[in-house]
Amino acid sequence: MALSNQHQLQMISLMVEALSSSECRTLVYLCESLDTDDSVTFAKEMLQRKVTHEKGQLFMPALTLHLRRYDILRKVFKTSREEVERDPEYRRVLSAFRVLMVNISEDMTKDDLNNLKFLLGNTLSRDRIEKAKNFLDVIIELEKLDKISPESVNLVEESLRHINRIDLAKRVANYKTPVATPEQHSSHQQRCRAPCPLATPNGSHSVQQPGRVQFRHTATANMAAPIYIQQNCQIPSDWYKFNTNPRGVCLIIDCVGNDGDMLEQTFRALHFNVVLYKWLSVHDTLSALRVISRQRENLNGDGFACCIISRGTRTHLLCTDYHSTDLPLDSVRSLFTCDACPMLAGKPKMFFIQSYSVPEFQHCHRMHHRDEDLETDGCDGMSTYGYIPKDADVFWSHCWTDDRQLEQGHHRSIYLKALTDGLQKGQRRKTKLVDIHTEVNGVVFEHNKRNPGENYRIDLKHTLRKDLYF
Repeated sequence: MALSNQHQLQMISLMVEALSSSECRTLVYLCESLDTDDSVTFAKEMLQRKVTHEKGQLFMPALTLHLRRYDILRKVFKTSREEVERDPEYRRVLSAFRVLMVNISEDMTKDDLNNLKFLLGNTLSRDRIEKAKNFLDVIIELEKLDKISPESVNLVEESLRHINRIDLAKRVANYKTPVATPEQHSSHQQRCRAPCPLATPNGSHSVQQPGRVQFRHTATANMAAPIYIQQNCQIPSDWYKFNTNPRGVCLIIDCVGNDGDMLEQTFRALHFNVVLYKWLSVHDTLSALRVISRQRENLNGDGFACCIISRGTRTHLLCTDYHSTDLPLDSVRSLFTCDACPMLAGKPKMFFIQSYSVPEFQHCHRMHHRDEDLETDGCDGMSTYGYIPKDADVFWSHCWTDDRQLEQGHHRSIYLKALTDGLQKGQRRKTKLVDIHTEVNGVVFEHNKRNPGENYRIDLKHTLRKDLYF
C-alpha cells in the first residue's frame, strides 16, 4: 500500500536527520545525483524527488540497508536487516552500478585513494583531483566527463588493477557479467557435460573467462545454492576451494576467558560452524581436540580453524592447569594432519594461538599423545591424497606475550583484536590470508613501539600450497 505524502515526508525527515554528513553524501549518490552537497537539507530534497508513492516503501529501506543503518530500519521502517535482505524486491530499486561504487569506496584505503588520484592525473584536472576526498568523489568527476557510466566501467576496472587492488577490480568485472536465464543454463549444461563449481579469490566462486555464465546468488533463505559454470570445465589449481556453507568447523578453546566470545562472533560471520569451550584443563583440551578431529560432520566443509587462548610457553600450553601438566603445541597440530585426519587432507587448516608466557622452569609434566590418540575412522576414497605431505596445507600463527598482562582489568589481546579486524576486513575485500596476517603483523609492531612493556611476539609458519582467500 502506498504511503501518504505526509507519512512519507515524516519518514524521510526521521531517516535523513539520523545520518552523518558522509552518510548523507552517500545517500545523495545512491539517489543518482552527481552533486557533492552533503547537507541534511539537500539530502532530504534528493530523497523526496527520488521516492514516489509506488516505490517509497521499497526505496527508503533498501537505501538504509546499503548505508548499514540497521537501527533506522528498526525505528523508522519497523523492519529488520534480515527481512529486507530476504525480499528480492528491495534489491531491484537501487542502481547496481552505484551500489557497487559505494561498496568499493568503503573498502578503499587512504593509500589506495592517493595511488588512484596519481594514476588519473592526466584524466582529471588538478583542481578536481585535489577536491576528491574519497573514491566516490573521483567516480563522480569521471561520470561528469563521461569517462565512466553504468554501461562503461572499463576505466574503473583497469585503474583498480593498476593500483594493485585486484580484488576490487574483479568485483567490477563481475558486474559486467550478464546474469543467465534458466534457458541459457539448460543449454549450457548440454554443451558441457561436466559443469564444475569453481571458487575464486573474489569470493564469487567463478572465473573471469570468455563464455562463463553466472547465476547470481541472492539472500533468500530457502534458495538453492548458486550455480556457476565455465565452458572449459577445468578446476583452477592456484587457490583453495573455500565456499561451502558452513565453510568448516572452527574450534575455539579459551582458557583465559577474555577473547573467546570475540573470536566466536568473528568466525560465525565468516560462515564457520563454531564450537567454543572455556576454562578447560590440559586433559579436557586434548579431549576436545580429539573429538573434533574424529567427527565427520565437522569436517565436511572446505577447511578447519582452531583458536586457543592459554597460559604457556612458545612450545607448550598450560590451559588451566598452570604448573602441573602441559600440552605440546606440536601435538595440537598433529591431530589434524592428513595422516591422522584424512577428512581434512588437501584442505586448509588454520591455527591461531595466543599464549601468555610463564617461566619455562615451572613446567613439571608434559603430556604426549599415545598412538591410539591419533586413530581416526577410515574414510573411503581418501587414498588419493597420499601424495600430499603430512604437514601440507597448514597455516600456523602463534603469538605470545607476558602473562602479567592478564592481571590488568578487562585485558584484551592486541593480536587477537588485530586478527579479528583483519579477517572481517579481508572478507569484504576478498583478501589472501597471508596478506591479512601481514596487516596483523603491522598492527602488533606499532603496538610494541608504543608500549614496550606489553611486547607481543608472533611466529608465523605455513605450508599452504595455494592461495587462501576469505
